[in-house]
Amino acid sequence: MPRQTAAATPSSESDLVQPFMLESSGIRGDLVRLGGVADHIITRHAYPEPLAALLCEMLALTAMLSSMMKYDGVFSLQTKGDGPVGLMAADMTSEGHLRGYAGFDAAKLAAALAGNGGAPDEGRPGVAELLGAGYLAFTVDQGPGTERYQGIVDLSGPALADCLQHYFRQSEQIQTGLTVVSGGTRGAWTSAGLILQRVPGPAPGSNAPADPPDEDAWRRAMILQASCTEDELLDPELPVNELLYRLFHEEGVRVFRRRPLDARCSCSRERLKKTLRAMPRAEIEDLKLDGKVIVTCEFCNRRYRFDGAALDRIYAS
Repeated sequence: MPRQTAAATPSSESDLVQPFMLESSGIRGDLVRLGGVADHIITRHAYPEPLAALLCEMLALTAMLSSMMKYDGVFSLQTKGDGPVGLMAADMTSEGHLRGYAGFDAAKLAAALAGNGGAPDEGRPGVAELLGAGYLAFTVDQGPGTERYQGIVDLSGPALADCLQHYFRQSEQIQTGLTVVSGGTRGAWTSAGLILQRVPGPAPGSNAPADPPDEDAWRRAMILQASCTEDELLDPELPVNELLYRLFHEEGVRVFRRRPLDARCSCSRERLKKTLRAMPRAEIEDLKLDGKVIVTCEFCNRRYRFDGAALDRIYAS
């Protein structure tokens, strides 16, 4: 839960993804830390704290997973369930633009939180309480003329990271270690994550063996990952590379070019014009309020207004 203190100042050690590998074994990883980006996305909406924390974690997972894939387009992570939070969605473009939102039933969520004691920190409700039964899906969309890649897994386990670990283990047969945390630093929402994957083949420019890391190396990496604390992951004053060295120096950790992230929605007035133009004018007229059609972006909460004259221009074109 964010503490009500002075707002956090921007940090060069936040809002980034840092790729790395362990030279001794070829295990690959990413460390993501979100500060201002997470806070900007979360505070666009009035989310109850447990839901805000879960969406923060989803943003970190989206950044981590997308950075481990080669694509030119949009990577999306989405949950759909029968619980109080019917839908959560986050996506990141290949340029590093991140956004996310959650759709929820306020009455059902309040009842679920009351049944959990309403404690957002101790005994924080998890996937089952907030999302219910359903699925988690991720999609890579590289635009028209390309085939979309999608993976789907049931919502099982207490956390989103557990669902994704199950997917990689069962569907991709890739051993994956995931650590994701969220919380408040200096009054602002933050999140962070650490992912390791045991995959064959060396990273570019590496002399690591091409075969998958052996079991001993993988177990050792999992122990080192588990030793990383929540405070270390979230601390914007602890340099990311210093943290990686602290954890994995005995394994010969090697870092690659980091990737900066920012909070940016893809909505625009021009895109909405195209959407409205594709709908019958009579249906649009029924949506008017005080003589205007008002469209609110679910992600960034920005409102777009179209009066009669604007609609005339849209349909005239």
